[in-house]
Order: sequence, then structure tokens, then C-alpha cells
Amino acid sequence: MSLSQNTPPAPSSLRRWRDKALILGLLALVGLGLAGLASATGWEETWAQLTRLHLWQIIALLGLSLANYGMRGLRWHILARRLGLPTHLAQDFRHYLGGFAMSVTPGRVGELVRMRWLKRETGWAVERTAPLVLMDRAGDLAVMGLILALAISLAAGGIAGALPVTVLALAAAVVATRPKLLAALVTLAYRALGRLPRIFARARQAARSLARFSHGPTLTLALTLGFAGWMAEGYAFHLLLGFMGADIGLWKAVAIFVFSTLAGGLTGAPGGLGGAEAAMVALLSLDGVPLEVSVPATAVIRLTTLWFAIAIGLAVFPLAERASLHAPQGGGQ
Repeated sequence: MSLSQNTPPAPSSLRRWRDKALILGLLALVGLGLAGLASATGWEETWAQLTRLHLWQIIALLGLSLANYGMRGLRWHILARRLGLPTHLAQDFRHYLGGFAMSVTPGRVGELVRMRWLKRETGWAVERTAPLVLMDRAGDLAVMGLILALAISLAAGGIAGALPVTVLALAAAVVATRPKLLAALVTLAYRALGRLPRIFARARQAARSLARFSHGPTLTLALTLGFAGWMAEGYAFHLLLGFMGADIGLWKAVAIFVFSTLAGGLTGAPGGLGGAEAAMVALLSLDGVPLEVSVPATAVIRLTTLWFAIAIGLAVFPLAERASLHAPQGGGQ
């Protein structure tokens, strides 16, 4: 027997296989859950709802998702320029969209991939580009919290349990955008653990770098773009329910979409898989939408938002990887 046969797999290989198994397991559970609900309500009714959708309606839903990605990609570019990164618009969009390929990986590896591309192309260390990722995620949390609060106040009946999710989203956004507060929390975490001093030192440096974004016009524009982007997808959900004959009102549809997306994220599952779908079906059912409508509506909106983003990411990823490998380090291309 050769030595290679006795050599155990590398930890990185084991980790990749474990991550793939986790994603496949989550996908299987989501698929089984939706299939079980469809079976319980009757496949004929569920299929009939799906066949009611026309090609132009699917294109409209995808177009609204593209609007969301476009506005959030522009926000990424604006924040990158504010941070001082020597990148141009097409380059930033390539990084942002390419990262979508990793949307359902544990730990949101897509963010790390974007920082790796930036390091190759600009020479900036990860701790220097980390504030860009933090601000981007905080911007999403902030605008989703604001949209949810607005939708609850305007929707008839509101949503039970939405207030804690809104508060958590806004609190996380506040912490992530306050350099001194975030640096203090990093220091407390280091004192509690008493190890990994180099990592915590880099984390404190990244937290202090957030001060670059404490600029009124930049924050206003970033929040406006994020708000418009997420509202586009919420409106897409409203349109979809109308296409399926279950119009529950714009603000109730937006509230259910945003709440489910945030709730899915709070479960810790990659891409909110499982949690977002369960919340969406449950909330629609509580609002009187029959399962033969809520199940296919949930499946379609997730396909035209999350999975459409992943498809775009998979298309852009090899382009971004190739460009980063051939870029002269230390400058944008």
C-alpha cells in the first residue's frame, strides 16, 4: 500500500466536503418541506398556481431582483471609493456580483472571496478592506430594519414577532457602524478569551477604520440605495402574490418578505435556507393565503431572488477570479 493511500485528507479538503454536505442537507430539507406541503394540499392545485405564471411575469420578477443587485452593487462601489480603494466601477461590480456565488456557504465565504480579490488587485490587506464588508452588511441590516418597521406601521394587522427582529437588525447595524463601540466590543472579547492577540488587534484596526464612513452624504446615499434595492424585491413579492390571485396588500407583502429574510438569517443557516421559507409560508398562511398558493409563491420568490443571485455569481465568479490572478498587485485594473 502506498504512502498516499495512508495519508489522511487535508483539513481544508475535509472542511470543503463538510460544507458541501451541509448545503446539500439544507437543500434537501427545504425541498422535502416544500414538497410535503405541496403534497398535503394537493399537487394539482400547487401545479395549477405555478402554471398561471407567464414568461413576462417571471421576467418582471427577475428584473426587480436585478434592480436590487444593481443598487447594492453601486453602494459597494461608493463605499469602496470612500474607503480609498483604487478600484473602478466595473471592477467593484465584478467583485460584488461574483461574491454572490458563495451566498449559501457557511460563514458567508463570499465576503472573504471579495476581500481576497481586492488584496490581489490592490495590495490592500484584509484588515484594511474588512470595514467595506462590515459597512455593506450593516447597511443591509439597517435598511431592512427600517423597511420592516415602515411596513408594519402601514400594513393592516402587522406581523406577530416582527418587533424583536426589527430591533435586532437595527441594533446590529448600529454596533457595526460605530467604530468606537465596535472596537470596545472587540477589546472585551479579547479580554474574555485571552488568546489570538494578532487577530483581535487586526479586528480593532478594522473597527477603527469604519470612521471613514462617518460622512453624512455617503451614509445617506448608501442607505437610500439599499432601501430602494430591498424595496424592489419586496415589491416583486407583492406582484407575485397578485399574479397568483392572493393580493394581501403591498405593505403586508413587503413586511412578510423582509421579516422572513431577516428571520432566515437569524437561524444561522447559509442564505437563511429553511428558516426563510418556513417563515414565509407560515406568515402567508396566517394571513389567509391557502397553502396551494403560499408554497409555490415561496418557492418562486426564493428562486427569483436568492438562487437568481447565486446564478449570477456563478457566471461572474470565474471572470473575477481570472482578473484578480492577472492583475498587477497594488493597483486597480
